[in-house]
Amino acid sequence: MRFNQDVCTALLTASPAFAAPQPTCRPQDSTAPHQFSSKCADIASTLVVEGGVVHTSEFLPAGTNFSVPVYDPTCAEPARLITADLCRITLYVSTSERSGFNMEAWLPSNWTGRFISHGNGGLNGCIKFEDMVYTSGLGFAAVGTNNGHNGTSGKPFYENSDVVEDFAYRALHTGVAVGKEITKHFYGKPHKKSYYLGCSTGGRQGFKSAQDFPDDFDGIVAGAPAFAFNNLTSWSGHFYALTGPPNSSTFVPLSMWVQIYEDVLKQCDELDGYKDGIIEDPLICNYDPSGLACNESSNSTACLTPEQLATVKGVYQPLLNEQGDLVYPRLQPGAEVIAANILLNGVPFPYTTDWFRYAIYNDPNWDPTTINSTDYNNAARLNPFNIETFEGDLSGVKDRGAKVLHWHGAADFVISSDNSARYYNHVRSTMGLSSAELDSFYRYFSVSGTGHCGGGDGAHAIGQALGEVNNYKPNDNILMALVDWVENGNAPETLVGTKFVNDTQSLGVEFQRAHCKFPKRNQYKGEGNPDVIESWECVDP
Repeated sequence: MRFNQDVCTALLTASPAFAAPQPTCRPQDSTAPHQFSSKCADIASTLVVEGGVVHTSEFLPAGTNFSVPVYDPTCAEPARLITADLCRITLYVSTSERSGFNMEAWLPSNWTGRFISHGNGGLNGCIKFEDMVYTSGLGFAAVGTNNGHNGTSGKPFYENSDVVEDFAYRALHTGVAVGKEITKHFYGKPHKKSYYLGCSTGGRQGFKSAQDFPDDFDGIVAGAPAFAFNNLTSWSGHFYALTGPPNSSTFVPLSMWVQIYEDVLKQCDELDGYKDGIIEDPLICNYDPSGLACNESSNSTACLTPEQLATVKGVYQPLLNEQGDLVYPRLQPGAEVIAANILLNGVPFPYTTDWFRYAIYNDPNWDPTTINSTDYNNAARLNPFNIETFEGDLSGVKDRGAKVLHWHGAADFVISSDNSARYYNHVRSTMGLSSAELDSFYRYFSVSGTGHCGGGDGAHAIGQALGEVNNYKPNDNILMALVDWVENGNAPETLVGTKFVNDTQSLGVEFQRAHCKFPKRNQYKGEGNPDVIESWECVDP
């Protein structure tokens, strides 16, 4: 039988709670693979899904270089290496007469009794195959959907509120119910624990489940969540109003954003006690770009004109509507260079364009260059199917004993990490609980120097995705930390992040950091090797 000995060994040595069933971690008799593959081949003809059509079931042995199916060209992914023998099931599930979703269930031979669902990204309906490879290899029965439409465009929302409803919550929630039934049918018994792993829109989907469907999961990992969704979309679109097009006097070129970034570090890098090019806590960085303003003798290509200075100050200020109400927090300092190619590039943000055209206004001719306070207010007021996902009451999670691990990269260039801190405080005030009381079911971690869902100059490898870190011990892997919390009651006090040399694991560790549980922040102790965890401490704000 094919099996992933490295994964099995790591799981078995981490803790008995993480051990896959022993037979999957050693060669089995020669009949076992045939029995599993035959069972997989037969399930498509015996599986009945209410409102669904089962298309295929196929056996994928470990070591397969799996070519990701092209449900839509914009969802293309590279081939993925399968790390455990598994049964892949594909199906379509209707949610109304004019809507439904594609879905896949990956059922591994080394099943641990755990079920997991994955989310999506952006406005897209792209199944996250890399996540399914990751978790099925760890023995989870994994499912994912296209969230109600194929492709990365929001055009399928146009004049079809059922597709919007699928995107807002229904595809994930229904897919979880279907996935659990498929899992039970295939293995002959129900799952023991259910989990969720997602980031960005996937992070919002995780919180939607926590807020509205707390019975769906025993544990949720929600990264860089796109909650306050309508307001986030307004915020993403408002940058064009600040910068104008590249030929505008208000536009700031990439070369200047590089200088701004260096100025940000000059003002804020050492707030944590050590100069390393990483801002541990952007919340305490109150950056002022005035020192880069042009004077009469300045070269205007190396300084900020008055118009450009106003643009930069606007980027680091919260977005308010005309009534003075907060729409969305500022872009946190430290993310400006990559944001210069995405949010600050002088082009309307495409997700904003599609959301307003096809979900808010149902008007393909709406002009994103005219976005203003009226649009912000309209999106917030209409809030299709409460996609805002900003409810502060997590009593459902608390009451059933479920757990939420919330994390956000502190150098996120798409979704401001300031908004995650705002949500944490919103939950705290809504539920009237102290941080110590929230700790029993909800913990938030800011991951310094980390971009959108991963990458960056910081210790960003926390086990949040395929290939981030090949260590499956709870101390070094956020998903297994969640499992340890749910199944053993061991709640994480920190998330250990690793920065590999050139972001390549085979080259070794450059440095590590134990990212702190909010509201605490990391501070250098003032002595010792700054590349090791022990030289830092989590301090109160």
